[in-house]
Amino acid sequence: MEPKIAEIAERIRALREMLGLSYEEMAESTEVSIDDYVASESGSKDFTFTFLYKCAEKFGVDIIEIMTGENPHLSGYTVVRGGNGLSIKRRAGFEYNHLAAHFKNKLAEPFLVKAPYREEEQNKPISMSMHEGQEFDYILSGSLKFVHEGHVEELNEGDSVFYDSGKKHGMIATSKGGCVFLAVVIKEKEDENR
Repeated sequence: MEPKIAEIAERIRALREMLGLSYEEMAESTEVSIDDYVASESGSKDFTFTFLYKCAEKFGVDIIEIMTGENPHLSGYTVVRGGNGLSIKRRAGFEYNHLAAHFKNKLAEPFLVKAPYREEEQNKPISMSMHEGQEFDYILSGSLKFVHEGHVEELNEGDSVFYDSGKKHGMIATSKGGCVFLAVVIKEKEDENR
């Protein structure tokens, strides 16, 4: 079941207020304009994965708590059958299935991602994003054009890429049937001196 935008927006607002954070602080943390942040928090604008990930980092909570209102509770292991994790649709046409939504204190966020093929994207600049940490993407089927800080790679079934996700990156499916890949977002290591 996909979480509803209004419910997610309400959880973000409640966490921001509970922590005494301003709109300005959250806009800076999520790297969006104040107007875009306010629109997202009010539920009038959909969220990107990067926006939700940055909110979770700022609030010090698991992204799943923002998505579902539930705190992950499993610590030994968790099983997801047939790639049917928590469905997240947060970028036009992209489908993310979180493969460890109920596991607490995750060091990484694993997703099965389905990227749609869009003819109109093929000759345009690719939309870029950034989030702290690192990411590993493994192509299961189809092809993906991957851009990282101006470098362009065409990835095909069986190819993988590991990268610093704190730098600008983006991707689009280049095969007519779309692309399916495993994405593992690795969180930034906590600085023990903070």
